Amino acid sequence: MKKNMGTADRVIRTLIAIIVTVLFFTNVISGILGIVLLIAAGIFLLTSFVSFCPLYSIFGLRTCPIEKTD
Repeated sequence: MKKNMGTADRVIRTLIAIIVTVLFFTNVISGILGIVLLIAAGIFLLTSFVSFCPLYSIFGLRTCPIEKTD
């Protein structure tokens, strides 16, 4: 897997995951919506750790700088 996520994208996804997790465990969001958002937060966290988003590769997006090879 080649990296396709930049630093800003990774930080934003991590912050969103943390916020959703805190809101879920403080019962601000609950029920089906809470579970769905918690799963999405887990996916955000996983993709930010590996710097690869499968949806980005499907649509041909990159938020990281292109690596130059000499």
